[in-house]
Amino acid sequence: MGPVRLEAITWERLGELLADRLAELKPSDGGPWTRVAFDGAPAARPVDLAERVGEALRVRGRPSLVVGTEGFLRPASLRLEHGRRDVESYYGGWLDTGALWREVFGPLEPGGTGRVLPDLWDPATDRATRSTHVQLPPGGLLLLHGPLLLRHWFPFDLTVHVLLSPGALRRRTPEADHWTLPAFERYTAETDPVGTADVLVRADDPRHPAWNG
Repeated sequence: MGPVRLEAITWERLGELLADRLAELKPSDGGPWTRVAFDGAPAARPVDLAERVGEALRVRGRPSLVVGTEGFLRPASLRLEHGRRDVESYYGGWLDTGALWREVFGPLEPGGTGRVLPDLWDPATDRATRSTHVQLPPGGLLLLHGPLLLRHWFPFDLTVHVLLSPGALRRRTPEADHWTLPAFERYTAETDPVGTADVLVRADDPRHPAWNG
C-alpha cells in the first residue's frame, strides 16, 4: 500500500473525536456492546489513549470499560518456559487468549451477560488478581489495550493502532526490553497493523501526534 496521509492533532482533540465516532458506532454482530482495540507496543502507550477516550465517553453519558491485556498474561511457569527473553514466546505465547475469550469477549456476545472480568492474573506477583466482575450495561463499550492485538481473531468493531517508527520504538523502549523489538518487526511484516487498523495514530513525538481521521 502507499504512504498513509496523517494530520496533526492534539491528544485532547483526538480523544474527543474518537469518542464521537465510537458513540455512533453500531456493533457488527448486532449485539448491545461495542468492542474497540487500542493496539500498540508498550512504549507507544495505547493505554493512555484508551483511558482518554473512556473519559470522553463518560462525559457523553456512555459507559465504557478499559481493560489491559497485561492482566491476562499466562502464569510465569508457562510464559517464561523457554526463558525470560524468548521472542517466540513473547510473540505467540504470553497472552492467555482463551481467558480473554472466556472472561471478556464471551460475556459481550449477543445474549451475553455483560459481566466482564477486568483482569485475571498479576504478572508482577504471578498470582490471580481475584478481581470482581464488572457489569457493562447495554450500550457500553469495551476499550481493550495492549500489544500485538490485531494478530488474533478478536471480534473488534473498531481498531486503533498507535504507531511508532522503528527508531522511535527503539528509543522509547527501555533497554532491558529491547529483546522484544524483533517481535514487533515480525508483527509489522505478518499482520500489517498500519494497513489493517481502522484508525492509525502516529506517536513518534509524544507531544504532537498525528492521525488518519
